Amino acid sequence: MATLDQKSPNVLLQSLCCRITGKSEAEVAHQFQYAVRVIGSNYAPTIERDEFLVSEKIKKELLKQRREADAALFSELHRKLQTQGVLKHRWSVLYLLLSLSEDPRKPSSRVGNYGALFAQALPRDAHSTPFYCTRPQSLALGYGERSAGLSASVGTSGISSLGVYTLNGPTPTPQSLLAGQPPQSAAGGGQPLGSRLAWALPVSSSPSSALAPPTARPPLGPPVPATRVIRPRRDGDPAGEVSEAALVRDILYVFQGIDGKFIKMNAQDNCYKIDSKVVLCKSLRDTSSRLAELGWLHNKVRKYTDARSLDRAFGLVGQSFCASLHQELKEYYRLLSVLHSQLQVEDDQGVNMCTESSLTLRRLLVWMYDPKVRLKTLAALVDFCQGRKGGELASAVHAYGKTGDPQMRALVQHILSLVSHPILNFLYRWIYDGELEDTYHEFFVASDPNVKTDRLWHDKYSLRKSMIPSFITMDQARKVLLIGKSINFLHQVCHDRTPPGKITPASKSADTPKDAAELLSDLEGAFQEKIDAAYFDTSKYLLDVLNRNYLLLEHLQAMRRYLLLGQGDFIRHLMDLLKPELARPATTLYQHNLTGILETAVRATNAQFDNAEILKRLDVRLLEVSPGDTGWDVFSLDYHVDGPIATVFTRECMGHYLRVFNFLWRAKRMEYTLTDIWKGQMCNAKLLKTMPELSGVLHQCHILASEMVHFIHQMQYYITFEVLECSWDELWNKVQQAQDLDHIIAAHDVFLDTIISRCLLDNNSRSLLNQLRAIFDQIIEFQSAQDSLYRSALEELTLRLQYEEKKQQREEEGQWGVTAEQEAEEKKRIQEFQETIPKMRSQLRILTHFYQSIVQQFLVLLMTSSDESLRFLSFRLDFNEHYRAREPRLRASLGATRGRRMSNI
Repeated sequence: MATLDQKSPNVLLQSLCCRITGKSEAEVAHQFQYAVRVIGSNYAPTIERDEFLVSEKIKKELLKQRREADAALFSELHRKLQTQGVLKHRWSVLYLLLSLSEDPRKPSSRVGNYGALFAQALPRDAHSTPFYCTRPQSLALGYGERSAGLSASVGTSGISSLGVYTLNGPTPTPQSLLAGQPPQSAAGGGQPLGSRLAWALPVSSSPSSALAPPTARPPLGPPVPATRVIRPRRDGDPAGEVSEAALVRDILYVFQGIDGKFIKMNAQDNCYKIDSKVVLCKSLRDTSSRLAELGWLHNKVRKYTDARSLDRAFGLVGQSFCASLHQELKEYYRLLSVLHSQLQVEDDQGVNMCTESSLTLRRLLVWMYDPKVRLKTLAALVDFCQGRKGGELASAVHAYGKTGDPQMRALVQHILSLVSHPILNFLYRWIYDGELEDTYHEFFVASDPNVKTDRLWHDKYSLRKSMIPSFITMDQARKVLLIGKSINFLHQVCHDRTPPGKITPASKSADTPKDAAELLSDLEGAFQEKIDAAYFDTSKYLLDVLNRNYLLLEHLQAMRRYLLLGQGDFIRHLMDLLKPELARPATTLYQHNLTGILETAVRATNAQFDNAEILKRLDVRLLEVSPGDTGWDVFSLDYHVDGPIATVFTRECMGHYLRVFNFLWRAKRMEYTLTDIWKGQMCNAKLLKTMPELSGVLHQCHILASEMVHFIHQMQYYITFEVLECSWDELWNKVQQAQDLDHIIAAHDVFLDTIISRCLLDNNSRSLLNQLRAIFDQIIEFQSAQDSLYRSALEELTLRLQYEEKKQQREEEGQWGVTAEQEAEEKKRIQEFQETIPKMRSQLRILTHFYQSIVQQFLVLLMTSSDESLRFLSFRLDFNEHYRAREPRLRASLGATRGRRMSNI
C-alpha cells in the first residue's frame, strides 16, 4: 500500500514526467520544474468551457485525418461517459486530449513573439488577475486551484482592452515535456517563447537550449547552469536623462494610483506631475502627463467607492452603484496585470526597449485610449452622482446613457442594470405583495406610519417625486403607488383576506441584474404591460369589493336623494311635518322630537323602500344656535359614514354636503313660503271683495308676490337642473367609467366643487350669496307683512259681518237696526281701519322698493360674472327687461356683456 507521501501531488507529477520522458528522476529535474510552474500559474484558456464544442472539435480533427470509424467510436464513448457520473470535469479531460493531439511540429496558430502579439488588434476581455509585478518563482501546486475561479472569469463590462497571452484555442504542449526536448520557440525559429508561457520559463535555462532546433536533445545528467545575458533596465544614462523604460514602469504604478519614482501626485494642483529635477525630453514628458491622467481618474473613482461602500445610509441602490464601479475597476486591474506581466517578461528575458515588441509610452497611449475614455465616463458619473441616492441616483446614471457612442452607452446601461436592480425589487414587492421595506428611503413610494387607518388612502402613502427614476414615467409611478395602496387598503380597511396572488398573478421579477437590464431595454413594452396588468386587476377587484360589500354606489345615490333634496315627496312631506316645530325658536327644539318626525316622513313616502343600511345612517343634526334663530335656521339632515366608504365621503366632503343642504333647504323654504303666500291670496281674494278700499293694497301684494315667485322659480330651475342634475350626470358617468378608486374620489370632489361654485357658496361668489340671502329675507318679511294685512283685514271683515248680521236680526224683530250711537261707533271703527290702509300701502311700497333694489344689484352681479350660466340666469330673471328699465347699470352691463361675446366670436 502506498504511503501518503507517495500520493502527494509533487511525487505524482514527478512520476508523470519520468513516465512521459522515459528518464530517471535526476534527469527530469528541468522538466519537473517547468511542469510545476505551468500547473502553479494563474492562467486559464480564454475559450469557453463548453464540453460539446470540444467534443465536436475532436470529431472534426478525426474526420480530417480520414478516421471516420474512430470518430464514431469517440462519439459513442463520449455519450456513455455523459450518462455516467464518474468524471466531474469532462471538459478538462477532453480539452487535455485535444491539446495532446496537436502536432508539435506544426507552426503554432497562436502568437509566437511579442511583436506579433502587440501589433494585432486588442481583444475586449482580459482574463488575468492583478499581480502587481509579483513573479511566481515558486508556487504551490494548489495555487492554480485557489485562483482558478478568478483567473478563468470573464469580464462583464469590458473595461480592459488587452488579452492575456493567448487569444484562442488550447495551450500548446511545452516542447521540453515531449521526448525530453528542451523548451523551444513555438515558431521553431530564433524567436522567444510565446507570451503565455513567458513566466513558465525556468530562470536557469540557457539561451542555447531555448534556441536549439527541435531535434536537439540535452545531454544526460543535471543541466549545466549557464549565465543568461540580460540587458538590465537602466533608470537613467550617465547624462542623467530618464529612460523610457523607467517611465513605463512609473506609469504602470501611476495607473494604480501609486506614486512612482519620477511621477508623483501633486496635492496642490491635484494631478500627477513629473519631478521637475528629472531631465526628460518634451515629447516623453507630454506623453507621460497624458498617461498619468488615468491614475487621477482611477483615484477619483476609487476614492468614491471606498468612501461610500461602508456607508449604510447610502442604501441598496448606492451599494449597487459602488459594486458596479468596483466591477469596472476590477476589469481595469486585469488590464494592468497584463501590462505588468509583459513588463516582467521583458525584464526576465532582457528585451531591449528598442525592439518592436517592447512596451513604450506610445504603445501605452494607444492601448489605454479606450480605458481612459471609460474611466472618464466613470469619473464624470461619480461627480454627477455626488449627494444622490435611491431613485435620484438611478436617474443620474440613466441620464448618462443618452449618448451616441455605443460603447459608452453599453457601459452606462450595464451600470444602470445593477443600480436599478434594487429599485425594481422594491417595485415588484410593492405591486404584488403590498410590502414596502425601504429602510433608507430610496424608493419613490413613501409611507407615513403615524397616519391612522381611516386616512390610509389619502395620507399614508405618497410619491417622492425626487426619487422617481427618469426611466419611469409619472403615469407609471402613479399606477405603482395605486397598486400597492389598493392592496393595503383591501387588507387594512376593507378587511379582505384574499391573497395578493389571487388578485393579480405575479409575473417574473427582476431576480438578477440581467433581468433588470432586459426590463430597462423594453420600458414601453414588457415593463409597461406588467404595471398595467397589476393596476387593472387590483383596481377592479377593489372597486368590486367596495360596490358589492360596502354599497358605495348606493351610498352615493343616497347623498343625492336626501342631502341634495333629490327625493321630492320625502322632502315636501318632511317640511309639512316640521313646519310647526321649525317655526319655534331654535333654543326650544329637541333632536329626539325631530328624529321621530324624520322617521315618520320616511315611513310615509317612497323613502321607506330604500336599503335599511342606508336609512339607518340618515339622521337629524342641529347647527350652532345664534340669537334670534328659529328652527328653520338650525335644522339640517345628516348622513353617517364610516369604514371604507369614509374614504370617498371624507369629513371635508360631508362639510360641503352640509353647506349645500343648508342652501338648498333655505331655497326650498322660500318656495314653500311663497306657496303659502299664494294660497293665502287665492283663499282671501273673494272674501275681501266686499272691502273695496283694500283693492289697491291687495293688488300691490299680488304683483310683489308674482315677482318673488318668478324669481324663486327661476332660481330653483337653475339650481335643480343646470347645477345639480347636470353635475350629477357627469359624476355618474365618470363613476361608471372609473378605473380605480382615485378616479371616483377625484370625480366626486369635482362634483362637490362644481356645486359649491355654481350654488354661489364659494369665496368668489360671496357678494352674490349675500344678495341672494337678502332677497330670501325680503320674502320672509313680505310673508309677515301680508299675514299681518290679511289678519287685520279679516278681523275687520268679521266685525263688519257681525254688525250687519246683528242689524238684520234686530230688523227682523221689528226693531231699529242700529242706534245712532252704534252707527257712530261703527263708522268710527271703519274710519280707523281705513286710516291703517295707507300705512300698509307704504309698508308694501317700501318692501317692494327694497326687494327690487336688491334684485337689481343681484342682476348686476350676475351680468358681470365670469360664469356664462349665471349670465344666462340674469336674462331669465329679467326676461321682459322690467328691472333693466329701472337700473341704468343693467343696460351698461348688458351692452358690455354683448360686446365681450361679439369679441369672442
